[in-house]
Amino acid sequence: MRFLITGGAGFIGSHTADALLAEGHAVRVLDSLEEPVHPKNAIPGYLDSRIEFIRGDVRNESLLLDALKGCDVVYHLAAFQDYLPTFSRFFDVNATSTALIYELIVRERLPIKKVIVASSQATLGEGAYLDAKGRQILPDLRPESQLMKGIWELQAPKGFEGPLQWQRTDESVANPQNPYGMSKIAEENIALYIGRRYEIPSVAMRYSIVQGPRQSFYNAYSGACRVFCLNFQLGREPQIYEDGQQVRDYVNIQDVVAANLLVLHDSRADYQMFNVGGEKPITVCEFASAVAEVFGAKNYLARPCGKYRFGDTRHICSDVSKMKSLGWKPTRTIYDSIESYREWLSQADSAESILDYCNLQMAKLNVIREIKS
Repeated sequence: MRFLITGGAGFIGSHTADALLAEGHAVRVLDSLEEPVHPKNAIPGYLDSRIEFIRGDVRNESLLLDALKGCDVVYHLAAFQDYLPTFSRFFDVNATSTALIYELIVRERLPIKKVIVASSQATLGEGAYLDAKGRQILPDLRPESQLMKGIWELQAPKGFEGPLQWQRTDESVANPQNPYGMSKIAEENIALYIGRRYEIPSVAMRYSIVQGPRQSFYNAYSGACRVFCLNFQLGREPQIYEDGQQVRDYVNIQDVVAANLLVLHDSRADYQMFNVGGEKPITVCEFASAVAEVFGAKNYLARPCGKYRFGDTRHICSDVSKMKSLGWKPTRTIYDSIESYREWLSQADSAESILDYCNLQMAKLNVIREIKS
């Protein structure tokens, strides 16, 4: 079969392309190679030479149509994610491009057998909680007035009793709290509902925090593995925001690729959305300590820096039972992700300049803020 992977020069896309090539398939990639994810707009050296590469924007109708022609399956992984307040662009890139894919398939009667779209754990927002009486609540983000005082845990809203307890959150929840998550909900709905209406088997994958090699050095949005590894590589102490007890679930890129291929081959996945996460809840301090261990930073003690990141969720851990029901499960640990990223980091030209660039970007965006209590 021939596959089109939008955003295929990126982190998840390139690894998925490698797996498809290993199965004997032909792969075509459509990617705009935008900075800072792709420095100098260059095709990354890790992209397999057997891939047919098309440079361009997934919102370009004629270019997208040419890319779709002759393909059997689409992995739509191209996305815009950032802290920038360019709210319309989240929907333009993430939702409009998805609608355009289905529009072209239907209008041009393209024989596409399946479309798999990349969604995100961000669609869950703060996820599901229980109050002191066992009642479920889907909370809003914590207000700025609370964070400025260093009060980190979610407070029970009117009509509920605290303390609130976070829960593993399944696919029934849709409570996005930022433009990126909102755009991904729209993308899911486009894929699943239009897909079903026109009998185009479609799947939405809600990835948790994906970690591993090829994750961009320069993307200020990307996660803890990159930031902590860069700091320990330079002998610096990474900044731990809030109190470091925020719960996350991290999933290794190879487990994500396995999930991507499973839903391709299993028709039970059609017209469904799936959480794809690491399953194990891990605090930020625990993750930082694991990175320190891999880098040989003896006697490291994770400690808060007195700052917080505006817009962050407090706790989030995806329930992956639905994905596991298809026979998938996460098999790699955070240590596997850290080790592989450490090796990947050794290829960077200048870790110091990368870290300084990312810190400057976060400062410009006023994302990192100090406690004022």
